[in-house]
Amino acid sequence: MEQFDLLIVGAGPAGSFAAERLARGGASVALFDGRPPGEPKACGGGVTSKALKAWPHLLEAVGRTIDELDMYSPSGKRLHLKLDEPFAVYSRNTFDTFLRERAREAGARVLAEKIAGRGFKKSSGGWIVRTQSGKEFSCVWLVGADGANSPIAKKLAGPLPPAEMEVAFGYRAPLPVEGDAATVVAFLPKWVGYAWAFPRLDHVSFGIATTQDAFDHEALDKLLWDFMVSYYHASRYRTGSEPGSPSGQPGGGSDRVTGPTMQIWGNAQDIASPEAKQIRNELKKSAERYAGRIPGLEPRTWDTRHACGEQWALLGDAAGFADPVTGEGIYYALRSAELFAEAYLSGSPLDYEKLWRADFGRELQRASQMRRKFYGNFWGAPFTERMIEFARGHRGIRKVLGQLVAGDQGYTDLKRKLARSALKPL
Repeated sequence: MEQFDLLIVGAGPAGSFAAERLARGGASVALFDGRPPGEPKACGGGVTSKALKAWPHLLEAVGRTIDELDMYSPSGKRLHLKLDEPFAVYSRNTFDTFLRERAREAGARVLAEKIAGRGFKKSSGGWIVRTQSGKEFSCVWLVGADGANSPIAKKLAGPLPPAEMEVAFGYRAPLPVEGDAATVVAFLPKWVGYAWAFPRLDHVSFGIATTQDAFDHEALDKLLWDFMVSYYHASRYRTGSEPGSPSGQPGGGSDRVTGPTMQIWGNAQDIASPEAKQIRNELKKSAERYAGRIPGLEPRTWDTRHACGEQWALLGDAAGFADPVTGEGIYYALRSAELFAEAYLSGSPLDYEKLWRADFGRELQRASQMRRKFYGNFWGAPFTERMIEFARGHRGIRKVLGQLVAGDQGYTDLKRKLARSALKPL
């Protein structure tokens, strides 16, 4: 039986980043990568500017830098945002491979082995882990970085109820042959959550993220297909900035669509058109589906749920570290890995609990408190509707919204920042 200081289950961003930091610090680490090669992760692959500034080496991964995007309200009102700080979009297969290979180069042992659901047990000196192929490994510290459905988290921290889980699903599809491949975020009509279209280097990632208790697969899948068809239809008319729409005017700066405005959820006439049917038929042949879960903890859960204990720790989604409003989790995966590695290498691994709470725990709890308001009503309409309406006509609000998208603006002072921006002259 091979022995290590730490066994990390899950080779996504959290697990690989922790393995690299720990191995560079002199710990003996094994990293279990149980995902089948090429299997897509249910994730848009967006890495915020906040993450890129914290860890500039992430730019060495092959991805696409995004400095502008189109945002749509639930009714289809469009806002074009030009970002002061760009973010990046990666294929998760490419991004995860980049981080995993850095861990290997640092000295971590990377094992293409899947851990059985009950394949770990406490021993006198730590833990024994059994893979599905029957191999056994031992360690002092067991680290769960195996996603929102983590068996390790369920056993050691307790399972999360359906109300504290979100669903993400979508399709990988080809880049548009004609026109521009826009980056799009569109808030859902009648549902909590949003749809996205994130162009990557060789394909577009389409998806929807919503709460598990409100998940209606048939209706949401139809909505996503309408969204995808509308996206390809509009891309044929994207030719650059529309003259005569200066920054600061309604529309949020220059409009990118010089042909027909994108009907973000489609309409009966567009969906039934011969062109739309052709687009849909072609997509049916090439689109690859993916799905998964994202944690979305309630405010009270942050006070009681722990991410570490005696000789165990949880990172990233396994610990529940994802933004409950947007579902974004890559920054928190990387930061939690960094904080745990710092605590372990300093000789006080249990300090990890107070480190993550002090670093980003309050921000995530505040996001939990704001989720209902963010997707609730404000002045007789969804708050997301009003937010985009105000941003279309006010440069200051638009700037704050762009900072929120890029990850540079948190929730703790969002209301104050929006109010202050609204009071400034246009």
